[in-house]
Amino acid sequence: MPHTIRVAHSPDSDDAFMFHGLFSGAVTAEGLSFEQTTGDIETLNHRARDAVFDITAISVAAYAHVSDRYLLLDAGASFGDGYGPTVIVEPGSRFGRLEELARARIAVPGEWTSAYLALRLRIPGFEPMFVDFKDVGRMVKLGKAEAGLVIHEGQLTAREDGFRIVEDLGASWKARTGLPLPLGMNALKRDLSPELRRTLARVMAETVAFGLEHRKEALDYAMGFARDLDREKADRFVGMYVNDWTRDAGPAGKEAVRLFLAEAADQGLVPRVTPEFQER
Repeated sequence: MPHTIRVAHSPDSDDAFMFHGLFSGAVTAEGLSFEQTTGDIETLNHRARDAVFDITAISVAAYAHVSDRYLLLDAGASFGDGYGPTVIVEPGSRFGRLEELARARIAVPGEWTSAYLALRLRIPGFEPMFVDFKDVGRMVKLGKAEAGLVIHEGQLTAREDGFRIVEDLGASWKARTGLPLPLGMNALKRDLSPELRRTLARVMAETVAFGLEHRKEALDYAMGFARDLDREKADRFVGMYVNDWTRDAGPAGKEAVRLFLAEAADQGLVPRVTPEFQER
């Protein structure tokens, strides 16, 4: 009887793309079967407190709260290399620069998301309005929030959805640090055996590589998770967040994670942790 590994990822096209190899059966591990669960990233962030899943997608920001339960994997990361979560306002808004929103109400996609933490690092004093990521733009249009922080496909469609972009947090982070903005990672339960952890780290690297090397097939699969994006935009979105950074975070990616969490800890926004990565 194979040992079942519980895997959780978000129902987004980029996550689906990187896991296609595993859940199509192209990537396997002897003696192991894999059970798939999907959930929005903020739900997965909080479920990680209970170590429900053996491998789980997680926000880098959330890792600071669950580092006693999970290690990070160096494959499967989503970095914004000069782009990322985007602050939007209505076209007629009086706000022109991000600093002007320092005391404003801003709709954000979850307390433990990296997007929210990145915005806190830029303007610590704003009033957050926590909503489902799909409702951020709607809250701005309804006038319930003076600005919104969009993630996922909302970054690509902000202008055509009728918003004005105030700042791209990935762009401003890279301009300041020279590093990509660390957003999502895949995490591995600490209490698994060392041998099993190494095997699963290898499996994660192989499923990412399979998607990148079989792009059309993986994108076909990912389109089932693309919500309202057409294939061209879905392909662009996948390319933004499944790329060489995803194949291997490498020294620069790991330094970006360390710096992001260290700066947040310096401001008292997250517990201070030293990111630990599972070796393959």
